[in-house]
Amino acid sequence: MLRIARKEDMTGLRAVGVRIAAVLLALLASGLLILAMGYDPREVVRVMWSGMRTLKALASMIRIAIPLAMAALAVSIAFTMKFWNIGAEGQILMGAFAATAISSVLPEGTPGALRILLMALAGLAGGALWALPPALFRAAFRTNETLLTLMFNYIAIRWVEYLRCQLWKDPAAMGFPQIAPIPESAHLPQLLGVHIGWILVLVLAFLQWVFLRRTKKGFEVRVVGESEKTARYAGMTVGRVLLFGVLLSGALAGLTGMVKLNGTAFVLAERLAGGDGFTAIIIAWLSNLSAPVILVVAFLFAAMKQGAGWMEGLAGIPSALADTVQGLILFFALGSEFFIRYRIILESRHRTERKEAHP
Repeated sequence: MLRIARKEDMTGLRAVGVRIAAVLLALLASGLLILAMGYDPREVVRVMWSGMRTLKALASMIRIAIPLAMAALAVSIAFTMKFWNIGAEGQILMGAFAATAISSVLPEGTPGALRILLMALAGLAGGALWALPPALFRAAFRTNETLLTLMFNYIAIRWVEYLRCQLWKDPAAMGFPQIAPIPESAHLPQLLGVHIGWILVLVLAFLQWVFLRRTKKGFEVRVVGESEKTARYAGMTVGRVLLFGVLLSGALAGLTGMVKLNGTAFVLAERLAGGDGFTAIIIAWLSNLSAPVILVVAFLFAAMKQGAGWMEGLAGIPSALADTVQGLILFFALGSEFFIRYRIILESRHRTERKEAHP
């Protein structure tokens, strides 16, 4: 009989070894799959490496990694409190919506720096307000936040779709259902070939680490996540701490939407989030909710995503196969986390029956 038990003796070094082994196994499985489909894995690796080692490719990977890291930082705050925020996708969209709304009412002559600042504040507010109802229901009625935040994603998508097709339809788009682009003055400035969102995400990661590890509020967030009973015994108002943490999580997700809008998309559309809110959940989980590790894992995810594009574009691999390879790598990476946290114990039938007879 198989039994799953939690590991208590897993050191940091051994955990790193398990993750490295998982990546190597994923690459081996991917190579075998590519070979089985009639392609040469060595040629695929050569083409991908030749395309990805350029500065242009590096800049592209950083652009992909910026919203992934920001969204992962956002959900990790909620996850620290055991509040399972699956709504980052919708919060990203509502942050971009709020930023677009503010930009549309500002005078044309508004300085670019002021416009960007006001759009960033609007993005923070939009994401926080979209996270507020699930937080209130969880704090007041113990409602399942997983379902509620997930449903809010689809409400946000349909709302932006309505804006694009009806309420904010751009008359200058010649009948095409599209929202007017934001002004060029609102585009994020470039630094070293990438918009300054990469500086923002580094600052946010540092501030989040300081907040959770060095401040009283961060300590309360961690205690609530460890045990609500302990938090109440220590005199903390659990509902208030929960609301604060979830609003902060939503605000960061909303800021992610503003950065995507002002940095790369420039037009609000329901596809703006692009699945980053869901991918951020995997990144936060693989990073064990650690802000510095989130930066590294987000970049690796961006490299994997970029690599899938090179496989399709340069090596001639069909997109379905490239996506399958990407899924294999994720499967092995997530599987490694199971073996880091748990062990499978094989027990004889006689021993199991004896345990049941004498608990």
